[in-house]
Amino acid sequence: MTDFVLFAAFPYVAIVVCVVFSLHRYFTDRYSYSSLSSQFLENRQLFWGSVPWHYGIIIILAAHVLAGLFPGFWARLIADPIRLYFLEVTGFALGFITLFGLAALAWRRLTNKRVWAVTSGMDVVLMVLLLFQVVAGVYVALFYRWGAEWYLYTAVPWLASLFKLNPQVQYVTVLPLAAQLHFLNAFLLIAIFPFTRLVHLVSFPITYLWRPYQVVIWNRRAGVGTEKS
Repeated sequence: MTDFVLFAAFPYVAIVVCVVFSLHRYFTDRYSYSSLSSQFLENRQLFWGSVPWHYGIIIILAAHVLAGLFPGFWARLIADPIRLYFLEVTGFALGFITLFGLAALAWRRLTNKRVWAVTSGMDVVLMVLLLFQVVAGVYVALFYRWGAEWYLYTAVPWLASLFKLNPQVQYVTVLPLAAQLHFLNAFLLIAIFPFTRLVHLVSFPITYLWRPYQVVIWNRRAGVGTEKS
């Protein structure tokens, strides 16, 4: 019963909460869809945290999504031992890069008085959950090798069964506790998504990709060698 609640019911609850409250926030407080950047408060330490964090987590998430959406392709990719070994080493390295970046961001937020002054309680909760997620992922990669393979035959079928509204929890209940906590925490992050600054992920200005080019004309004062336009 506990397994069903955690791995069948909870994922649906998390997704519903995410969708409903994200829409509510968008229509009632649209201008809060921002990362609430603190870059102007302190830039150098932010760079050393933000860059490895963003690049690391984007590549790691892309690999997870690729295996989930194209399991056949992923199976062929890891069929060769050399490629599997390369993916394992690369994923492990990216995990440490991501952890380093996130730890640097957390340290900056905790030690910089100006940044801490604009830190909310939900920011702290988010940082703790993200740290737990990355640490758990690195732990699993370190102590339960060949995750690129067993992920394909455990987590992917489980996620597919959730998508088909026919949860098959047996795929993940046989996994180590660290892996189970990693999956559950991922859905917890989805549940709190609309209440955090993570909402800026869906506010990327994609209309820039197809809007017409803009012509910018500089207006200078008379007398500096350029006529006013």
